[in-house]
Amino acid sequence: MSFFLQPETLAEAVKALAETRGVVLSGGTDFFPARVDRPITETVIDISRVRELKGISFEADRILIGGRTTWSEIASAPLPRGFDGLKSAAREIGGIQIQNFGTVAGNLCNASPAADSVPPLLTLDAEVRLASASGTRTLPLGDFILGNRKTARRADEILTSVTVPRRLGDAASSFLKLGARRYLVISIVMVAVTILNDKWNGDVNDKWNGQINEERGCVAEARVAVGSCSAAARRLPRLEESLVGAAARPGLGKLAAAEYLDDVLSPIDDVRATAAYRRDASLTLIQRAIDACVGAA
Repeated sequence: MSFFLQPETLAEAVKALAETRGVVLSGGTDFFPARVDRPITETVIDISRVRELKGISFEADRILIGGRTTWSEIASAPLPRGFDGLKSAAREIGGIQIQNFGTVAGNLCNASPAADSVPPLLTLDAEVRLASASGTRTLPLGDFILGNRKTARRADEILTSVTVPRRLGDAASSFLKLGARRYLVISIVMVAVTILNDKWNGDVNDKWNGQINEERGCVAEARVAVGSCSAAARRLPRLEESLVGAAARPGLGKLAAAEYLDDVLSPIDDVRATAAYRRDASLTLIQRAIDACVGAA
């Protein structure tokens, strides 16, 4: 027997989940298409009335995005420029109707290899908070998404929020997506890059005659993530390390080479593209995304 429950607080929601081991419903943009040809037999716990799971808040050392926050809300939020890549991804998730209802938590828990939000959140060192009737826990996003449609979420847990450290707010970020058409498309490849440059501290002495001071105009931290080229989006740690200390100037993207992808990515052949095409396209997009970050500085 199935039931439809609509709790109004997080406490009520986790209690209902513990008692029924039902399925959590929020925006429904993944839930209903997945069940279009079969009846709903499990208990549905609709959390769309749980207000404490919605919105964006700024804390002393981190920015917190509620799990029920929609992509339209993220795209229009006054977030620092380090979130530009995430906001670009938010505008690529389906059409405007999907963006108005689809939520952050839903996109992450669905764990599609082509989930647009995952690469930019990985480059922001995002963590997810999970709540159950027995307590809460926090996981790095990279440890939460385990593979194609697989996560570390227990059956009694709800993803309540995503947190990002505020120190990355001043970074430059970019997101690029390749598909068979411009809009409403599942990605062939998508790339996110975040670069924190040691000259971006607002010191006017960092520039002289319009030129970046060589001593300070270099990459302090770099994060690069690729989606749709493995069972889950992946960071490229060796490439990130190679960028640190490099001069932050046009052409920086040329430091990205195929060797940095080979030991991390595992693209497949499918109806959208071949593995070889995905590998070549990902390198091109990485180079462009890195240069876009330099230009944004």
